[in-house]
Amino acid sequence: MKHALITASALALLGAPQFALADTSQDFADSFLPTAFVDAPELVECELSDGTTSECYKMTVDNKPDEFTIGPFCPSTTSEDGGLWNWDGDKAGLYRIDGAFLQMLDEQGFHFYDADGTVHISDPRTEQPDVDNACLQASLDDDVTMTLLIPAHPKPAAKPSQLGTVAKVGIALDGVPIFADAPSVLDTGHMPALDVCGGHIDPGGWYHWHATATDIGTALNSANVSADCALQQDATEKFAYAFDGFPIYGSRETNGSMPEGLDECGGHDEGEGYHYHASEGFPNLPTCLKGVVAENNFTTTAAGGIGSEHGGGPGAGQMPPGMEEAAETLGVDPQDLMQALGAPGQRPDLAEVAEKLGVSEETLRNTLPKPGR
Repeated sequence: MKHALITASALALLGAPQFALADTSQDFADSFLPTAFVDAPELVECELSDGTTSECYKMTVDNKPDEFTIGPFCPSTTSEDGGLWNWDGDKAGLYRIDGAFLQMLDEQGFHFYDADGTVHISDPRTEQPDVDNACLQASLDDDVTMTLLIPAHPKPAAKPSQLGTVAKVGIALDGVPIFADAPSVLDTGHMPALDVCGGHIDPGGWYHWHATATDIGTALNSANVSADCALQQDATEKFAYAFDGFPIYGSRETNGSMPEGLDECGGHDEGEGYHYHASEGFPNLPTCLKGVVAENNFTTTAAGGIGSEHGGGPGAGQMPPGMEEAAETLGVDPQDLMQALGAPGQRPDLAEVAEKLGVSEETLRNTLPKPGR
């Protein structure tokens, strides 16, 4: 059974507003699935990234939508089919995580399975991987909620903000947060597997998207990957709001035509105003944000992971191979090093980590254990 978001056309039939600069929090909420929020959006005063004060929609969402089936992520063995991975090494491309793909990685020096075909699976919410190459599959924490701020009156920024690894992109109409590219295996040695809709669970215990999930079928077809996302697919419908307040649509215009005149972020000012479009290939999200975002626009009650107070997660206290030696070389406490690096499977900002630890970025980069191959 397909799970459907409330689409723009369905909202029109219900008499609800489609995209416009909303004047009330109720108008904004009407664009979303009714079950998207723990606490419905409310207008609050907020500080924007350009230093100005404005109004933002403040909303709280759950760790995942009710009755929404997620997965599969990591296959238990090489004879099973798992989720998806966008491989950026030799023979780059979008793949189904199956025996053939894992064998290809094995030939490139990344060993994700044992001789009997058992796949190395680790839960980054509770543990650090004890092998060089693990398929990461975090578990849900039912007590976790996330609070987001979206500008109520979107405005262009002085220059676009680039969306690097795990950068904050926006919120889907089902209440699921959206982030940019997941960390590369080439950087961490581990694979935070995505499911067949392009989402996975953060080490903090909550589910999020790394794709325009309601148009992932277009990207799957483009990559010739066989997978069936449980969400209803429609390349013409609105999928989300970006953190700058501008909407994100699928890879087609509402009339089914190809969008024209897209800028460097994948957006244009057509029809009802500026909006982004998904690309036909994966990852099918905007590559940058054109508008101003709110400060502190994503927080979570989770013990670790993105948006948490500490960021490291319960598994941060367990030392991966080579980390204690690296801490000794740097002259820092091993736990301080792990805390600064954050949750496993996430790419840390080494300049920021170096500043926290009081060492140079070059020294830190040269000292940290390299991803296992």
